[in-house]
Amino acid sequence: MKDFKRIHSVEVKENAIMNRNVLFVLANQLKDRANWQKTVEVFQTHEDTELGRWRGEYFGKQMRGASLVYSYTKDEELYEILTETVVDLLSKRDHLGRFSTYDVEREFNGWDMWCRKYVLVGLLYYMDICKDEALKERILVACKGHLDYIITKIGDKDGQLGITKTSTWWGCVNSCTILEPTLETYKRTGEDKYLDFAKYIISTGGCSDCNLVELPLSSDAYPYQYPVTKAYEMMSFYEGLLAYYEITGDRKYFDTVCTFVKKVKESDITIIGCSGCTHELFDNSAVVQTEYKENIMQETCVTVTWMRLNRRLFEVTGDVGYINSFEISGYNALYGSLNTEMNDQLSMEHNKMVKGMAFDSYSPLYMNTRGRGIGGYNEFLSGGYNGCCVAIGACGIALMPLTAVMQSEEKVYINILFDGEATVRDKSGNRVTLKIKTEYPSDGKAVITVDSDCDLTLCIRVPDWCETATVNGDEVKRGYFVLDKKFCAGECVDVDFKMQLKACVLNGKIAFTYGPLVLASDEIKTCVSIQTPLEFNGKPEAVKCDAEGIEMVRFILKNSMGEEIVLTDYQSCGKLWLSDKPLMTVWFNLK
Repeated sequence: MKDFKRIHSVEVKENAIMNRNVLFVLANQLKDRANWQKTVEVFQTHEDTELGRWRGEYFGKQMRGASLVYSYTKDEELYEILTETVVDLLSKRDHLGRFSTYDVEREFNGWDMWCRKYVLVGLLYYMDICKDEALKERILVACKGHLDYIITKIGDKDGQLGITKTSTWWGCVNSCTILEPTLETYKRTGEDKYLDFAKYIISTGGCSDCNLVELPLSSDAYPYQYPVTKAYEMMSFYEGLLAYYEITGDRKYFDTVCTFVKKVKESDITIIGCSGCTHELFDNSAVVQTEYKENIMQETCVTVTWMRLNRRLFEVTGDVGYINSFEISGYNALYGSLNTEMNDQLSMEHNKMVKGMAFDSYSPLYMNTRGRGIGGYNEFLSGGYNGCCVAIGACGIALMPLTAVMQSEEKVYINILFDGEATVRDKSGNRVTLKIKTEYPSDGKAVITVDSDCDLTLCIRVPDWCETATVNGDEVKRGYFVLDKKFCAGECVDVDFKMQLKACVLNGKIAFTYGPLVLASDEIKTCVSIQTPLEFNGKPEAVKCDAEGIEMVRFILKNSMGEEIVLTDYQSCGKLWLSDKPLMTVWFNLK
């Protein structure tokens, strides 16, 4: 096995928006014991069987995010709840070693493999925070038994079912995403049968309709032109290919993933850092994002998985471009998806309103509303309900502070400025606290103070959106500005990323950004019609004023009639979708 040294998270304490959003999710989702019980009981009732549903994904998605939240907060009440939940799940393992929400007679169809994948994901992430060695051993034994059963049934040997025949959804890519937790199980056990199973999955191309392993390098086609275009599942599969590269060192798979991500960024990532303007499908979103869409669009599951894939590539490469993408998605699409008002939400399938959950599922861009529906909605037989985006959202919320400062053996990376502190190790292995004072992302100025004498290689990200930046008064270029030196206790580093209002013109429409923040307008904040065209003469002219409520920035802009339009950060807009003025927009008509 290749000894791969990844860039990793450090201990971070954030005092502003990142922390506020973590605490919101803790209070409104992750400490709900009844909700956790529902995610586990389905492995006993097998209630996904009849209609081929996906209730079995909720445990693993939510456990991954909650474990990451614990890594950041060290909240002991949360840890207690997660431990109870994992022990409860272990009791639901059947006599065959399975954790499945499908009965044996009708297993390996629909979303069964997808849900089994998420059992592994949830358990393995919990293992990373587990303090009880005996429980960790029980979990690993359960994971092995769970996966061993799958390996006996799925494969290319006589009497086995091919993995690309285990579902009729999206070319079976959903089933093939079990690649990544299979490799994680191999890393923890060293047992070749798991690596062999991963090789088998890769040999199928990960899809019944095309070869996703070969396509990025063998074709000029963009992912929206592939036979299968389901964004979330495809990105999850490429996470698995990246994991395979990390274990084997085979450069082909690294190049495949990098090329895929590059093509997605070029063709399908919108201004807010999400994809899929047709439901959650790749559809050349970079171009069609300015169009009015009656249907749902830009699913939160896609946002979080895009963030995960970019962060994982950064862990492997240290390439600043992946953090640039990660940041835009987090501050805009992800934070915009938080249901901060806990509004009631629409069950599209049952055409009824239900009590609100912590996350909204879809993100509008042009003259539309939030709260369009609950993605992946399912009701439980014993009452209650959940959704795919609700279950996955905490992962992205935790990754924001966990990505802000990271460290390799040689370097400390300040990836995203924040108000708070981070504890790192210097070249001698001594603990050093970096105290950061800033109003970022509302303002680009920051002071970074080192609390003790130390020898550090400090890499400060100068964001891609930044035209002019200085560190300690000297102008610096985009990318990482490196300070490799011995610091004295109390020494400060002054950072200034010059923020300015920028305009983006596309397809006869215009949008505005300020630093990493995409701006938007909604009816409830603006007394005039947001559909009135804007005039643009090459430079946006707006007055910055005090932000209100959860806003990070606020501007006043005049439309072609001379009327004042309020522009605020995207994540704060459209939150009152049950009001009589729910309309919001990022893209404005041009006169």
